[in-house]
Amino acid sequence: MHITMVKKQLLSGDPCRKCIEAEALLRSRGAWDRIDQVIWAVEGQPESEGMRLAEQHGMEAAPFFVVDAEGGPAVAYSSVLRLMRERLRPAVAEAKGDGGRPQVPSRAQSAPEDVQAAARALDGAEPQDVLRWVLARHGRDCALAFSGAEDVALIDMAHKSGLPFSVFCLDTGRLHPETYRFIEKVRQHYDLPIELVSPEAEPLRVFVQKKGLFSFYDDGHQECCGVRKVAPLRRTLARFKSWVTGQRRDQSPTRTDVPTLQLDPAFEGREGELWKLNPLAGWSSEQTWSYIRANGVPYNELHERGFASIGCEPCTRPTLPNQHEREGRWWWEEATRKECGLHTVHPAAS
Repeated sequence: MHITMVKKQLLSGDPCRKCIEAEALLRSRGAWDRIDQVIWAVEGQPESEGMRLAEQHGMEAAPFFVVDAEGGPAVAYSSVLRLMRERLRPAVAEAKGDGGRPQVPSRAQSAPEDVQAAARALDGAEPQDVLRWVLARHGRDCALAFSGAEDVALIDMAHKSGLPFSVFCLDTGRLHPETYRFIEKVRQHYDLPIELVSPEAEPLRVFVQKKGLFSFYDDGHQECCGVRKVAPLRRTLARFKSWVTGQRRDQSPTRTDVPTLQLDPAFEGREGELWKLNPLAGWSSEQTWSYIRANGVPYNELHERGFASIGCEPCTRPTLPNQHEREGRWWWEEATRKECGLHTVHPAAS
C-alpha cells in the first residue's frame, strides 16, 4: 500500500491550516511514517502535481490522501480520520497503547506537560522529523538561527520539508569577510530571505568607547558578546514562538546535556513561552559533514583553511590536527567558558 498526502500551498507560500493540523494529528497517533509521499497543490497553479491529482480524483479541497493498494484502483480520502480508521488502524491502535515511545502531542499549545511529552518523544528522532514537527506547528513563527555549517544543514532539511520557516543571522560587525560571502551564498542557493540582525548602535558605541575594540583579550568575551549577540538575539526572538539551533552535544563540555526540545529560560521578560529546538543534538561532527557533502549543502570557505568552528574574526582561529573543534574559539579562555551567552542555560524539558 502506498499513501500520498496532498497539501495545499497558499499564495503566501504557507501550507493551509487544515494541512498542518492533519499532519499533526497523524504524528500524534504514530501514523505519520505510513505516509509515503507528500506533494503540493499550489494555489493559482493548476499545472502543479497536487492540483492535477485533485482534478483526477474529483477533490476540491486539501488536504486529501490517495491510497494505492495492490489489486485495486486508487482510492482518495478527504478525511484524515477516515483514512486512519480504514487504512491506518494498526498504527493508531499501537499509538494509543501504554507501551513503546511516548507520542508527540498534536496540540500547538505549550503547556508544560505537552512540552515534556514532546521532549521525550523527540529525543533520538531524526533531525528532519524534529524540524517537520515544529514547522508544522509554528511555520514562519519558528526561526532558524544561522551562523555555521550545522545551521545550513538544518536550513537544507527545512527547505526540503516544504514547510514555511524564518531564518536570521547575528551580524556582530566583526565577522570574517568569508562569512559574509557565505551568508550570501546560502541566500542565493536556497532563494531564501535571511534577516541580518545587528547590535543597537548606541549601546555598541558606549561599549567600544569605554572598552575599545579588543577588551575581550584581557577581561573575557562575555561583555562584548552581550552587546553584539545576546541583546540582538533577545530583541529578535521576542517576535517568534520557537527557534532552532545547530548545537550538538559533542561540541564542547558546556553542551553535553543539550536537549532536543526545551522551553528556553534564558530570555526572560517576554510574553509567552519560547520553544528551543536542537535537532542535531545527538549528531556528531562526522554525521553533520556527511550530510553536508551528500546533499551539496553550502559551507564557509574558512573550513577549507583549518577553521572548524567559526565565530567573529578576532575570536576565531584555525585548529591544529587532533584539536577539538571548539579550541579555535576564544582560545585564551578555559574550555568551560567558551559560550557567548546565547546558550548559557540548558535545563532539560523532562
